[in-house]
Amino acid sequence: MKSKVYFTSFITPEKVVELYNALGIILPSPIAIKVHSGEKGNQNFLHPEFWQKIVDTLHGTIVECNTAYGDASIGVRDHTESHLKLLEEHGWTKLFPVDLMDAEGPDVCFKVKNGKVLKENYVGKHILNYQSMLVLAHFKGHPMGGYGGALKQLAIGCASRAGKALIHSGGVTADRYKTWEQHASNVVFPEAMADAAMTIVEHFKGRIAFINVMKNLSVDCDCCAVAEDPCMKDIGILASIDPVAIDQACLDLIQNSDDPGKEHFLERVNSRNGIHTIEAAAELGIGSRDYELIRLE
Repeated sequence: MKSKVYFTSFITPEKVVELYNALGIILPSPIAIKVHSGEKGNQNFLHPEFWQKIVDTLHGTIVECNTAYGDASIGVRDHTESHLKLLEEHGWTKLFPVDLMDAEGPDVCFKVKNGKVLKENYVGKHILNYQSMLVLAHFKGHPMGGYGGALKQLAIGCASRAGKALIHSGGVTADRYKTWEQHASNVVFPEAMADAAMTIVEHFKGRIAFINVMKNLSVDCDCCAVAEDPCMKDIGILASIDPVAIDQACLDLIQNSDDPGKEHFLERVNSRNGIHTIEAAAELGIGSRDYELIRLE
């Protein structure tokens, strides 16, 4: 059976709730709602006001994790104190309860069963405080992964600093200061992301859902303090309980678009072998690339 992916071209907070309801899933409380909080200086991330209706509807907690830059010039989210300050500056803590899942150690170590690259994945220990997860992804490009969507939110997004280092280095090191010297190839890195994503899906099996918003379609991620402006017009919102299907559907919508900016966007995806994250995740059984797109206008 094909995975169901619900789609609307209307990008509003109300439509986010409508698409979530279309999934027919009831996420048990307490619910972790994974977002990208946006790096300091980034102009493209989706602000907390956009997500307010769905978060308030579910009475969930916004969750994030620290980054693994190892270089303060890149961003401020790599330390708990500065990350919490940014969450306040961006308005997250004003509207919602916010949990930086790896604010304190030790990390949770999820074993990777039959993974392609990783043997284990390190995640902020507060993940154990939640019964379910809603993954809210701003779909866009990414400097290293090619694109960022549901699978990246599961992998890099849920990993602690050590976990991020391990994924980026292809399992070589959990030391964030050595990661950038040993960054994995554009085959190994997507496979490591798929491995890490698998552990989160397994942890919340049957209690996890995904919403991707195709707005502000830059080739750069929200983790970039200096990001390129969007190169395409907004496309819409998608929802699914299958992270592979929803990311595949997003890329297909871009591929099938008549927007002249799509070539620039796809160059970023293809030059980083972004599709391989989806391929690897499907091979691991996280989800299916075969889907039915159900339009709700």
